[in-house]
Amino acid sequence: MGKNDKKGGDKGGAKGKGGDKEASGKAKGGQVVNVRHILCAKHSKKEEALEKLRDGVKFDEVAREYSEDKARQGGALGWKTKGSLDPEFEEVAFALDASTTSNPKYGEAKTSHGYHIIMVISIFKRAVHQILANVIL
Repeated sequence: MGKNDKKGGDKGGAKGKGGDKEASGKAKGGQVVNVRHILCAKHSKKEEALEKLRDGVKFDEVAREYSEDKARQGGALGWKTKGSLDPEFEEVAFALDASTTSNPKYGEAKTSHGYHIIMVISIFKRAVHQILANVIL
C-alpha cells in the first residue's frame, strides 16, 4: 500500500474521503470525532491485526495486542478536531461512521508514523460556533 492509499475495513470502513455530512451520518467539516486506532510499524503486523478484526475480535482487544501506540487504552486517542491529526489519518477518520469496538467499522491509513487501522467511537455533530453561541447567550 502506498503512502496515500486508504481502504475501508470489511465491516463498512471509510473510503478515504472527508467532506460534508451526508445522509449516512458521516462527520463533516468542523466536526469532532472520538477516535481509536491500531498503529503498526510493519505492514505484516497490520495485516495480522486486520485478520483478528475480521475474525470478530473486539477492536480494543486487538489494539492492546498489536498497537505500538496507546495500547493500554485500547487504542483510544480521544476527541480530535479537523486539523489536529496527520492529513492521511484525518481523511480516513472523518469519513468513517461511528461504531462500537465489538462491531467496528474501520479504515486504514499509512502515515509517517506507520500503518493505522482507525475506528470512530462517536461524532460530535454540533459546530463549535453553535456551541459558543449557546454559551454566550
